[in-house]
Amino acid sequence: MELRQLRYFMEVAEREHMSEAADSLHVAQSAISRQIANLEEELGVALFEREGRNVKLTQIGKQFLSHIKIAMKGIDYAKEQIDEYLDPDKGTIKIGFPTSLAKQLLPTVISTFKEEHPNVAFHLRQGSYRFLIDAVINREIDLAFLAPVPKDNPGITGDILFTERIFALLPVNHFLANRDRIHLSDLKNDSFVLFPKGYILRKMVMDSCQQAGYSPIISSEGEDLDAIKGLVSAGIGVTLLPESTFYETTPRFTVKIPIDFPQITRTVGVIISKNKEVAPSVKVFYQFVIEFFSKLQQYR
Repeated sequence: MELRQLRYFMEVAEREHMSEAADSLHVAQSAISRQIANLEEELGVALFEREGRNVKLTQIGKQFLSHIKIAMKGIDYAKEQIDEYLDPDKGTIKIGFPTSLAKQLLPTVISTFKEEHPNVAFHLRQGSYRFLIDAVINREIDLAFLAPVPKDNPGITGDILFTERIFALLPVNHFLANRDRIHLSDLKNDSFVLFPKGYILRKMVMDSCQQAGYSPIISSEGEDLDAIKGLVSAGIGVTLLPESTFYETTPRFTVKIPIDFPQITRTVGVIISKNKEVAPSVKVFYQFVIEFFSKLQQYR
């Protein structure tokens, strides 16, 4: 069983068409057909059913594909590690991040790191809280910025970079807009603008309101920060957001107000796989991130 055969097999399985797979791989269709036939002969099973010019995986072919994907991921990862050990400053770091950390934290860290390591490349992947944790565990990404930092997950290890407060964001014409601070219970009759179910910031708001003695009235939902802020600016409702999401300004036609009770905070940190070795460039970046935020905290 050759590595080339397995790559040919995966490409044909993906496209379900021999000639399209050949075009993608820049080889002759006859070469692919021959290698697939050799692979099937060696395994003693048919991996594909032929349907004219198209092919379709057999049931055993589907099972074989699921195992080969895992194996090839390990092989590719091993090759990446070797390349980066030869030159750690030319590696590619795969980073995951949530929407709430996309516009300030991530660009600042990466741009500062690139000043010292200009040849390191980054592949960025935005995702939900649960997706990012699973992606780190499954080695789909090398590390992820996350808030809050998960506790007691056996597959990951994490470092808290900083802790930040959660603020209420209200329309400028809200009857509480002139307050210096509010209790969360003051908003029990307001309509809330939240992220959809499954987003950690939505859960944070729901849990905080429950702590204040009520379930929030949800009038609208948005899948990114700009949408949430825009809906509040339009007077559709109120929301709660972490301090870092306001950057240096508050959106037009809104006010940001501290919450006295309950005191709501979240940890912001970086996570990495606990059980799997990472490439040297990833280790260098991870340590850089910890030191970068440690220095920032000294000046706060």
